Amino acid sequence: MIVTKASVRMWRNLGAVLWVPAIISAAVAATAAHKISYNRDIRPVLSDNCFFCHGPDQNKRKGKLRLDVREEAIAKLAIVPGKPDESKLIQRIFTTDSDDLMPPPESHKTLTPEQKQLFRRWIAQGAEYQKHWAYVPPVKPSVPAGRNGIDYLVEKRLKEIGLQPSPEADRRTLARRLCFDLIGLPPKPEEVAAFQEDKSPEACARLVENLLASPHYGERMAIGWLDVVRFADTIGYHSDNPRNIWPYRDYVIRCFNENKRFDQFTREQLAGDLLSNSGLEQKVGSAFNRLLLTTEEGGAQPKDYEARMLTDRVRAVGTVWLGQTIGCAQCHDHKFDPITSRDFYSLGAFFADIKEPIIGRREDGMLVPDEKQAAELAKLDSEITRLRKEYEAPQPELAERWEKAALEAIAAETNWTLLAPEKMISEADVKLTADEDRIISAEKEPKDGKDTYRISVKTNLTGVVGFRLEALSAGKLPGHGPGRAGDGNFILTEFSVEDADTNKIALSEATATYEAAGFPASNTLDGQQEGKNGWAVKGVTGVEQAIYFAVKEPMVNEGESSVTFVIRQTGGGNQVLGRFRLAATTNPGAVPAPKTALPRPEIVELLKVAAKERTEEQKQKLAAYQRSAAPELIDERRRIADATKARTDFEAAVPHCLVSIAADEPRTVRILPRGNWMIESGEIMQPALPAYLTTSARHADTRRLNRLDLAEWIVSRENPLTARVFVNRLWKRFFGTGLSKVLDDFGMQGEPPVNPELLDWLACEFMDSGWDVKHMVRLIVNSHPYKQVSTASKQLQTRDPYNRELARQSRWRIEAELVRDNALSIAGLLVPKIGGPSVKPYQPDGYWENLNFPTRTYEADRGESQYRRGLYTWWQRSFLHPSLLAFDAPSREECTAERNRSNIPQQALALLNDPTYVEAARAFAARILSEGGGDTTARITWGWRQALSRAPRADEMSTVRALLDKHLAEYRQDAPAAESLLKVGLLPAPKDVDPAELAAWTNVARVILNLHETITRS
Repeated sequence: MIVTKASVRMWRNLGAVLWVPAIISAAVAATAAHKISYNRDIRPVLSDNCFFCHGPDQNKRKGKLRLDVREEAIAKLAIVPGKPDESKLIQRIFTTDSDDLMPPPESHKTLTPEQKQLFRRWIAQGAEYQKHWAYVPPVKPSVPAGRNGIDYLVEKRLKEIGLQPSPEADRRTLARRLCFDLIGLPPKPEEVAAFQEDKSPEACARLVENLLASPHYGERMAIGWLDVVRFADTIGYHSDNPRNIWPYRDYVIRCFNENKRFDQFTREQLAGDLLSNSGLEQKVGSAFNRLLLTTEEGGAQPKDYEARMLTDRVRAVGTVWLGQTIGCAQCHDHKFDPITSRDFYSLGAFFADIKEPIIGRREDGMLVPDEKQAAELAKLDSEITRLRKEYEAPQPELAERWEKAALEAIAAETNWTLLAPEKMISEADVKLTADEDRIISAEKEPKDGKDTYRISVKTNLTGVVGFRLEALSAGKLPGHGPGRAGDGNFILTEFSVEDADTNKIALSEATATYEAAGFPASNTLDGQQEGKNGWAVKGVTGVEQAIYFAVKEPMVNEGESSVTFVIRQTGGGNQVLGRFRLAATTNPGAVPAPKTALPRPEIVELLKVAAKERTEEQKQKLAAYQRSAAPELIDERRRIADATKARTDFEAAVPHCLVSIAADEPRTVRILPRGNWMIESGEIMQPALPAYLTTSARHADTRRLNRLDLAEWIVSRENPLTARVFVNRLWKRFFGTGLSKVLDDFGMQGEPPVNPELLDWLACEFMDSGWDVKHMVRLIVNSHPYKQVSTASKQLQTRDPYNRELARQSRWRIEAELVRDNALSIAGLLVPKIGGPSVKPYQPDGYWENLNFPTRTYEADRGESQYRRGLYTWWQRSFLHPSLLAFDAPSREECTAERNRSNIPQQALALLNDPTYVEAARAFAARILSEGGGDTTARITWGWRQALSRAPRADEMSTVRALLDKHLAEYRQDAPAAESLLKVGLLPAPKDVDPAELAAWTNVARVILNLHETITRS
């Protein structure tokens, strides 16, 4: 079984899981008449302590007792509704006999006295079961007209538990909070000042709308989505090689900026290629299906990785849209949730149609041009179409002449005897092979682009007067051959024939069916053995050509004799024969080259059909071959070739992206017992929706479902999870914690929402709004709970230390990417460009030294790419950029619904010493000196406002002044140290500033950028 964070989390400490139910249980314990809720009070305790042995997984079930289904628990007398003392459950949890005690001592799980009493009262009240809260479609609570549902439902909850909401934060805090939350960048001082001066009630709403309209909103929202879908620039595993995928990241940014409906966003990602209106945008969206880890390892087992890829995709759907730990059903039925192995593999079967290599390099992917590139490609395509139309226009006279010459060549073939190679040598050690038709093929290009073939044959012919070399086309050769150069050309530098005693047989003349300009057949007999001199067919490649050699004196043989042909090709550039054949003749009339070469066999067969009896398809094939063989159309072919090359050259600069393409025949998906890919006896599964979440009507559909069916169900109201899961993650984005804390587990081992009415209201509002993400963001950030101060009163610290009840706001360190963005923005270095290829910021030398297959050297970008936002950083899964790593960015080797949030020394060290932040501090210092005023106090105040949106306090001012004086004195005494500091980064230091002063202010700027407040969203 593949161990995941989700499966590890299942065994977490009971106290961590049940802190909310524990508080509630303590409250209800005081009132025996209080109605016990199965979902709120009982199920979490059963799930954590009992379901492992008495839950959904029949393979692990003990005593044939199932406690997650009321009927079965009652049938076994574990529960006797209304009679706790007769219930075996009560007897076993209260017993002092260790042999009968439940949970058993060896499980290391125990129930508290309060929990035991809770079970007693619940059974006394009738032991009512409820369907798991997350599997019941949300019902929208009523909210008074004109009220923000968030304000009303949070206020209602606070009244129930005796807490008061906190006051609204000041305008400076709100401005910074909104800017970090909505665009991920700090506000400019003038923006904060304008917001503070605007006293109208609509001031906050106006700021929100401005930020929602910013193109940086999409960048900010994309970060969390890219985490959960595991977007990365590399494939993962041992080689972790690059792949073409960054256009998907830009697609996500674009969708959030354009406020694309979330249901459509979902369809495009799961099945963009299957939509009836599928265009470039939808196909790029379908790159979601290609984000998984893949391998290029030569010794990898295809079945193993096919199983891994299926698992990865199923777990991704479970995390991204369903909030379910579906991966636990890979090896067996889920131990806590009603997810079976059949559900797991039938979900996997939805993705069996994706055309892709299981092992090996990914394809380049689909072209993804921008508007200008698309226009240029269309222009180039139009020109190629025009040229081809002219080229393919009927030319009856030309066709008639060619067919007559071709028929003559066919008739003359009876004069020739094909020679069977006995021995074939390539001086460049290229493997030469011959088939039953005597055709010789060169397996690959020679290393230096040149080669000489020595072909020995035996023949009984006597009186030989001529030899022929046919240069034959082939689809596998560049330009269809017959040569191995990119355009199919070759240069036959010299041709000679030797007898058995290596004496040269004199050749008197060479003629050919076609000669490229400057490369006549006679060159092969001129004695020049080096250079670009010889016979070539450039301009009429891709068809058969032949060169004919007359023997000066007829060869007289007595019995079988040996002859060796020496075929020298020294033109370079792989201009060597890729496919050819040799023949001899005893008929003097056959030696001069005919007007055309013997066509390929299929064309010969077509020519045997009378012209009037040829089908349209046969006519088209003959016409195409005739055009390609016609020397008269060389200029037309050259123009087409030039236009095609122009398109190919332009296309090289157009980005590609891996996308989903449906195969004609989907792969077979079987249930893998215990997740073992080597067992092929499991039942074959067809795509099907999870049985525990769908109605019987859904299962009545007999056709094979596809990914679009899956997407439609995921965003249907029948599915109770998707809307809840998304708004819960959205809530976490703006409050620091989800209403249900465990973002990717809405199952039994997850946490019930602290305010279930609010979660359901948000989910229903999301669907009712047309899956409008900006609408939901607008509702949240305009609500009072969002605008509250984040400081906690003593009462709140005691009653609600983790701020689950939302009587205040929360504060946290901004994400890794935003730490970088914040510094660059304050420094004035940030390049605000949206989208484009991933970039490579400064990185420590040698960090990639263990990255192999192949080894790679990291080269930091230069120019504006060095100053892009953090979400554009090259995402190397196995060697994530160390600055991102220090600030808890995930490797994205698996879906990450929530990042860890640590506080470690490496973070301060990165902010002080990473060249990105040192350079940012120097640029910030230069700004302070040039824009901050003429005296130290004004400059410190200016810098403080740029970074923190406020003036410094008196103690801060005195501390920073002392720091400045200290470093200024040091650098006046140590000029090399100042120069060394100012050389960090690509940006040249201003030449009109005293180096010691700039270095001292740089250290002040480093301190400001390293302040906890600078990188904290309050």
